[in-house]
Amino acid sequence: MNELILIVDDEPKITRLAKDYLERSGFRTFPAHDGIAALAAARQQKPDLVVLDLNLPGMDGLDVCRSLRRESSVPVIMLTARAEETDRLIGLELGADDYIVKPFSPRELVARVRAVLRRTQGEVQTTGVVRAGELEIDLNGNRVTLRGESLRVTRIEFNLLAILAQHPGQTFSRSQLIDRLHGPADGGYDRSIDAHVKNLRRKIEDDPANPRYLLTVYGIGYQFTEKTDE
Repeated sequence: MNELILIVDDEPKITRLAKDYLERSGFRTFPAHDGIAALAAARQQKPDLVVLDLNLPGMDGLDVCRSLRRESSVPVIMLTARAEETDRLIGLELGADDYIVKPFSPRELVARVRAVLRRTQGEVQTTGVVRAGELEIDLNGNRVTLRGESLRVTRIEFNLLAILAQHPGQTFSRSQLIDRLHGPADGGYDRSIDAHVKNLRRKIEDDPANPRYLLTVYGIGYQFTEKTDE
């Protein structure tokens, strides 16, 4: 194990609690108490995962997440006291991999960290390249290219795209995709699939409102296909 976890929270009590439980579970930790410090630590320490509070002084967690996503695909788990669904969706749309609502159990935090690391450290084990139109998905190299240019996608976005692309024309429900991405034991959040699909469409589609590759099957879920003009 020995992965490094960056803990970003302005409440020392929460930082200490997370640090204690994560280190007892075999992780290394590094704390940061505001957004600017978090970005500096992420650049210098190169953590394996970031636990990120949304409600930070100065630069808030959403801005930190946005900045992280411009620079890397490090997994991010959001911590938030906000119960509103829109806050969670915004964070997921910015590229966060999971979320925990405060107050939370430190054991749940450890379990979520382990689950996110499991699914972001090489979940997609198949080899080969899927090509559709101008899109290419390298399943072995974990790369997505469009017209020969590499796209920056998060690990969970890559895994979601790979699942769909390996079964072109097959419709997956949100619950099926959650099971494949997270595992049945981890549960999941149906709307998070919508957020990740929205992110992917912004990256791979010329017109996200009229997608060519990631199609919605209304009332069921999503499928991958190369849509052709008729």
